[in-house]
Amino acid sequence: MRFEALLALMNKKLDSKLNWLRAAVLGANDGIVSVAGVLMGVVGAGVGDTEVLIAGIAATVAGAFSMGGGEYVSVSAQKDTEVSHGRTKHEITANPFQAAWSSFLAFVSGALLPMITVVIFPTDLRVAAILIGVFVALTVTGVLAALVGKSSPIKGSIRIVVVSVITMVVSYLVGAAFGVAVL
Repeated sequence: MRFEALLALMNKKLDSKLNWLRAAVLGANDGIVSVAGVLMGVVGAGVGDTEVLIAGIAATVAGAFSMGGGEYVSVSAQKDTEVSHGRTKHEITANPFQAAWSSFLAFVSGALLPMITVVIFPTDLRVAAILIGVFVALTVTGVLAALVGKSSPIKGSIRIVVVSVITMVVSYLVGAAFGVAVL
């Protein structure tokens, strides 16, 4: 019986770790990619510096609240399901507030790098700076997530970078083709 109790405690700790880790990785990745995608779209459309910055700020604010709210709602549903299946207060692993804050803060943190590139690099270097900065941020995110989750850093980095670069390239091409930002 003691072994089963210890195993249950270890599983609960793992579930709790996965709860915030999933939310943080998703939030950081979405902050990096969504904001960079919006920036690439408006840069591709050829708008001015002020409009690029405004679009990035709006994308950061909207995205952070959307991610935090979405995590709260989805993890609350998970918690409700755990309760309806008879789990006690001590057995519940879903933590809506933890997931919401983790995702919100990670989104803002992820969005910072693309936003910084818009502020510090001249217009003619902006696309390259966004792509390089985002590549570095995504690689770091993939490695850190893999290390925390005790999995392959190479596999985690490649997966996150490939999917995210496709997103930014498509956003830029749409902006360039139609002269509009993908929002």
